[in-house]
Amino acid sequence: MASDKRVFSLESPHGPGGVFFTWQKASGGFLASTGYNQVVNIYDRHGNLREQIHLPGVCSGFGWDKDGALLSIINDRSPLVHVWDANSGRVQHLDSGLRDTLTFLAWSRTAPLLAVGTSKGNLMIYNHQTSRRIPVVGKHSRKIQSGCWSSGNLLALGGEDKILTISSSEGDTLRTTPLRGEPSDIQFSEMKQDERAMAENTVSLVVAKKTLFLYNLNDPENPIELAFQSRYGNIVSYKWYGDGYILLGFSGGYFVVISTHLKEIGQELFQAKNHRDVLNDIAISTTLSKAASCGDNVIKIHELSDLKETFAVITLDDERGLEFLEWSDDGQLLAVATPSGNIHVYLTKLPVLGGAHGSRVAYLTSLLEVTVTNIVEKEHPLTVSVDVEPSFLGVGPFHLVVGMNNRAWIYTLGEESAMLLRDREYLGTITSVHVNADYASVLYEGKIQFHLLEGETGEDEERESRLFPSADQADMHIMDHALTADFLIYSTDTGGLYFFFIEDWRIVSDYRHTNGVNNIYAEPSGRRLLLVDSKGEGYMYNPVNDDILEIPEFPGSCRGCLWENSPSDRHLFAIFDDKQLYTYIFHQEHIKGHHVELIGTTKIPPSQVPLLLYNGEVTLQTASGKTAPLILSSHEMESNIHDYNHEQLRTALKKNISLRRLKDASAICQVLNHKQDWQVLGKACLWCMNLELGMRVYRQLGDVGMVWSLQNLLDLEDPLLLGGHLAMYLNDFNLAQDLYLRSSMPVAALEMRRDLLHWDQALHLAKKLAPDQIPYISREYAQQLEFTGDYPGSLTHYERGVVNTGGSEEHNAACKAGIARTAIRCGDIRRGVNIAAEMNNRMLKRECAEILESKKQYSEAAVLYESGNFNEKAAALYIRLKNWNKVGQLLVNINSPKMHLQYAKAKEAEGQYREAATYYESARDYESVIRLLLHHLHSPEEAVRIVRETKSVEGAKMVAKFFQKLNDYNSAIQFLVLSKCTDEAFQLARTHGKMELYADILGSDATPEDYKSVALHFENERNHFLSGKFYYLAGIYPKAVKHLMRASQGSGAEDSESIQLAIDVVAAASDEGLTRQLIDFLMGELDGIPKDAKYLFRLYMAKSQYREAAKTAIIIAREEQNSGNYRHAHDMLLGMYGELQRQKLRIPADMISALMLLHSYTLARMHVKRGDHLKAARMLIRVANNISKFPAHMVPILTSTVIECQRSGLKISSFNFAAMLMRSETRNQIDEKYKKKIEAIVRKPQKTEDDEPTSPCPFCLAPVEETTLECSQCQNSLPYCIATGRHILPDDVTVCPSCKFPAIRNELIKIVEDGEDCPMCSTHLEVDKLSVIPNWKSIILSSDAQD
Repeated sequence: MASDKRVFSLESPHGPGGVFFTWQKASGGFLASTGYNQVVNIYDRHGNLREQIHLPGVCSGFGWDKDGALLSIINDRSPLVHVWDANSGRVQHLDSGLRDTLTFLAWSRTAPLLAVGTSKGNLMIYNHQTSRRIPVVGKHSRKIQSGCWSSGNLLALGGEDKILTISSSEGDTLRTTPLRGEPSDIQFSEMKQDERAMAENTVSLVVAKKTLFLYNLNDPENPIELAFQSRYGNIVSYKWYGDGYILLGFSGGYFVVISTHLKEIGQELFQAKNHRDVLNDIAISTTLSKAASCGDNVIKIHELSDLKETFAVITLDDERGLEFLEWSDDGQLLAVATPSGNIHVYLTKLPVLGGAHGSRVAYLTSLLEVTVTNIVEKEHPLTVSVDVEPSFLGVGPFHLVVGMNNRAWIYTLGEESAMLLRDREYLGTITSVHVNADYASVLYEGKIQFHLLEGETGEDEERESRLFPSADQADMHIMDHALTADFLIYSTDTGGLYFFFIEDWRIVSDYRHTNGVNNIYAEPSGRRLLLVDSKGEGYMYNPVNDDILEIPEFPGSCRGCLWENSPSDRHLFAIFDDKQLYTYIFHQEHIKGHHVELIGTTKIPPSQVPLLLYNGEVTLQTASGKTAPLILSSHEMESNIHDYNHEQLRTALKKNISLRRLKDASAICQVLNHKQDWQVLGKACLWCMNLELGMRVYRQLGDVGMVWSLQNLLDLEDPLLLGGHLAMYLNDFNLAQDLYLRSSMPVAALEMRRDLLHWDQALHLAKKLAPDQIPYISREYAQQLEFTGDYPGSLTHYERGVVNTGGSEEHNAACKAGIARTAIRCGDIRRGVNIAAEMNNRMLKRECAEILESKKQYSEAAVLYESGNFNEKAAALYIRLKNWNKVGQLLVNINSPKMHLQYAKAKEAEGQYREAATYYESARDYESVIRLLLHHLHSPEEAVRIVRETKSVEGAKMVAKFFQKLNDYNSAIQFLVLSKCTDEAFQLARTHGKMELYADILGSDATPEDYKSVALHFENERNHFLSGKFYYLAGIYPKAVKHLMRASQGSGAEDSESIQLAIDVVAAASDEGLTRQLIDFLMGELDGIPKDAKYLFRLYMAKSQYREAAKTAIIIAREEQNSGNYRHAHDMLLGMYGELQRQKLRIPADMISALMLLHSYTLARMHVKRGDHLKAARMLIRVANNISKFPAHMVPILTSTVIECQRSGLKISSFNFAAMLMRSETRNQIDEKYKKKIEAIVRKPQKTEDDEPTSPCPFCLAPVEETTLECSQCQNSLPYCIATGRHILPDDVTVCPSCKFPAIRNELIKIVEDGEDCPMCSTHLEVDKLSVIPNWKSIILSSDAQD
């Protein structure tokens, strides 16, 4: 923005207190203001007071009509309406006809209609065009305080009676609606809908400063009232913008955007706290697409397209607060009023007007201010105040010219200030002006006034001023002009281009273009000129030699051209349109000659205009009265190349090459140090004909040949010849030929085409340039034609190539060899063979023989092969010709198996079998050798040896048939299997009862079909075991199970083997039906004979059905326990327990209980052995309480219990179990050694026994008897110690590293120290590995999970 450029301020124009203002509609040329001093002031755009209107009372409302021609004013003491005419400056008085106080005034936006309201709710509508007044009494019952006209001339009014009325332009009430509070800020707009309405359909207003009320004229029954967060404060103002969006300002400083689309209504699209303490007003400029808000002492301006970003901030340090603000319609000026009664006007948009001369630019920075500065030298800007808003501008080295219409003001520019030199009027409206050090060129209405800047000197009146065109060219219409230090250049609508030399004061050059020339842009020196013709095409013109070059990819709507002002880059220029800059380079030294090339495009930011180009940086003038730099995309690169990555460096390399900055490009290549980049630079050097740098580049690449080639070109003076050589190096051969032919050495074109094998062009050039070279070119051309298959053409050129006199022998020999080859190919066989035979050239003979062979001329080909000592080739052809004598002579020197094979076949046909067998073996045709050995030479042993050594399938098959004829079936079957003839071997084995041998020979290499065949055989033989076994191998699991179950119904070892194999089959099959079938068999449900439970257990384990295996293990263990095999039962349960733990499955309670009892019995025996009778007694009591589970040793266990209890002082327990023993059913089974002692215990009982000691529950720490494994307090099952059988202690727990069962650490250590292994798993333990486990619950409880 013209940032905070304040145009003017009005200090309390109406005295202390509030001040109100409004901009003139449309043009914005006037600002009307009023206050409480009963005066309305009217100011122009520069703050000058133009009119002052005195009122009888305080102004209660004023407003401009739609065109800005009339300002209407009402006051609180008169029924008259004051109307000020902006065109005439006169004030008229309109009688409203209303006798109560006037409170409201509004002009229509589309018609000359004025509405005036009063404090009692009356209304008057005035048509200024017809002077008709329509009074409407009682429109509202109380004061009318707000209203608005629609574009369709509907009038919406709101008053203190809290009613909204919609009226026609005739004053008729169309609609009314009650409101919940007093309305304010009534506006008409269009509500956002899916289907666009053709007119404004919505009335919006603020109710009681809290809510926004939306009244849709098409849906009056459903008005919308939107409330906002209380922290926002009151609604101070709102504005419609865009496609149905509303911007609201709140007193709390908030800035909110909502949409009126029905799908989005009620949603805040954007919200920001724009001011710290208070927000007083908002304004929108649709011209600028900007929004502004004021509050505190700050104005903030935002882009409507991106409200999140603050475009500008204006801080008024001289004010404490701001009341309201308003934009002029053109968006150039923004006015703000303050509570102290001041008005400040800021410039927000400027006409983009500027110019440049060399590195100096002049541009408009305010409506009446021009700034001149030197962009390159960064001198202090010079500000020039002008008297009018200029519409054109021109700047020179010492002068500034501005003006409007037909008048111009000329200023001299000093170092620190500018001085008005004079002003001058011209004979027409000025289009443009250009200035140099002494003169100004002013274009107006097709003419140029060329005159001195600093007035008439009187020395030479003729050189002070001149008018173009001259009188004799009165019909000429000048389109554009340009001014350099030495020339005035102008163009005409007929295509004329004229150069006026100022020093000679005459036209020194003219040029006629094919079309009218609309615009011209001269390079500062005048040596080159860009012209744009009436067709929109651009050209570069050189007045020195009248050379004109078309500019490629010229933009369709060119707005201007900037020539590069940097001395080192004068060959660059940029053309621009509204959106982009197009950067071009003029190539003066180039292989292609003079031409213009587009090297880049750069996007221009919106609303900015290019003024100057210097060193790739464009100075842009912005709409805010400032300049902004813009780097052209072709120049956009860092000065420090070390900050770039490789991809960025390559981009910079391409840009430097495009700009012809080859030394900078070389520095980048040094950093990249990549072959590909050096090659790109090398080619660029060649195109620009920079041989010195090119040599350095190719020397860096190590391309010695290119360096030498370029070094040889250094002394060439002919630029065309030099360009031809370089174009050839760059593979542009057509360009090279064109340059060579125009050079001083045209024969170079022939040499190039010859080197490139472009023979047609070479012959064409040789006819004119070097006829003596035609035979040699013809030979080379013939060789290429022969290679491509054009034999007639090749023969012709070979014949032309033979030199009868003076030619080299090598050249003629090559021509004759070519004639021999191509003659044979063309059908002249005799000629070709004779030439080949005559020449002492071995390779020629082979080539001709191969050609003859391809043409099926075998006899001639064989002779040539033999003549050239190509014995294999000759022998092959002699075999084909059946000339065996020749073959035999040649075969001695041949090692080819193919030759030997063919010769062997021939010998076999002659009946010479031994010799044939020898040659077959040399050719590695072992089948043929075996055949001859078996059938003709009767050597089966030799045949068998060869079969075994070579593993020949066909040979094995022949040997098998041979043995079969000899009735040696074992050998026959063996060789049939070896030859993969399993069907024949099977039939032979079945016929001769050799099936078991056949099965053994098959081994693991057989297919399922082979196994199935064997299984079927054994099935027919009723050998169920082998049948089931081979069905298993064949993958036919149901039959395998069926036969194996039958086989297991016998007796002996095969029974167990059959069941085990059946289990393997079921495990492999993964078939539930087969599993159930085998289970039924094992349970005895099929034959009534239950099988050993171990098989069922193995089945479940094989199927990974660990739960069922566990149940089976419990059954087996119970049987073992009933049989008295307690250790076996213990180990089985322990193994199953561990397996379930590994599978992370829950362990059945039955298994835990059974294992605990068996382990208790084991511990009892161990403690008896160790002499610890109390622990032994406690474990035996646990076992005796479950004595029914130990039926095999019931009496011995009870006896041991009685004795151990007696020894350990447990008298009551001893008596109880002794009484149990003395029952009639067990009395006679007591060992005589203990019988009397037990009887004595029963007869004389001692019923004294200490209570069992307690220890804390490991879970709840409640006291629990040591051998009790359930806590009555927390109802938990308690883990038991594998060393003592007692429940574990919470602070002294360890586990066996092997079985992971818990133990009281101190007790387990005692056992280990006594040399015992783990009581549970019998694993050897080491004391130092038995550590206390603090987190024993996570280990033990997870492994002891029960059903």
